[in-house]
Amino acid sequence: MHQQPDPKIHTPDRLKSSSRWKTILAGLAGGAAMNLSMFLTFRVLGLGLHNGGILLDPAIQSPKLIAVWTELEPIPRVVTHPFLMGIGVFLVAFGHALIYRWLAPAWPPGIKPRALRLAGLVFFLSFFFFEFFTPFNQFGEPLALGVLELFFWVIVASAEGWAIAAVFEWRVLPRR
Repeated sequence: MHQQPDPKIHTPDRLKSSSRWKTILAGLAGGAAMNLSMFLTFRVLGLGLHNGGILLDPAIQSPKLIAVWTELEPIPRVVTHPFLMGIGVFLVAFGHALIYRWLAPAWPPGIKPRALRLAGLVFFLSFFFFEFFTPFNQFGEPLALGVLELFFWVIVASAEGWAIAAVFEWRVLPRR
């Protein structure tokens, strides 16, 4: 006689389906966290809503970097087409969610240790290299402003890491 599987027990197919949905939700959460934290740090504080922020202050910023953001055509797409770039940030976050799903089983359990590990990976493998190679190297940005931008990137990487880890590690408690 064939016995029906217990619906409370996760079968491999249910785990795969759950994992796919969590990856999609984690990508959405990570993308939202990245977009919001980038807006608050780089746009509001750094560049300013009307290009009057500290990162565009001609008294302390490289004229070359200011020209890239405000004068040289084409102006960066994040300024001219923010919605398009925001969608791109969501795609990046989906990639990070896939990487998280792949690596997290080897990390200590829990939101905090896994969020910090993902944030560290994203920060050092993406943002730190970018800041060093592009604004500092190519555009002559002063070191102090580069350090400020690295602080902004720590916020962005942390927001995304926490959002993705929270979605993956969230456990629904069984009903009693």
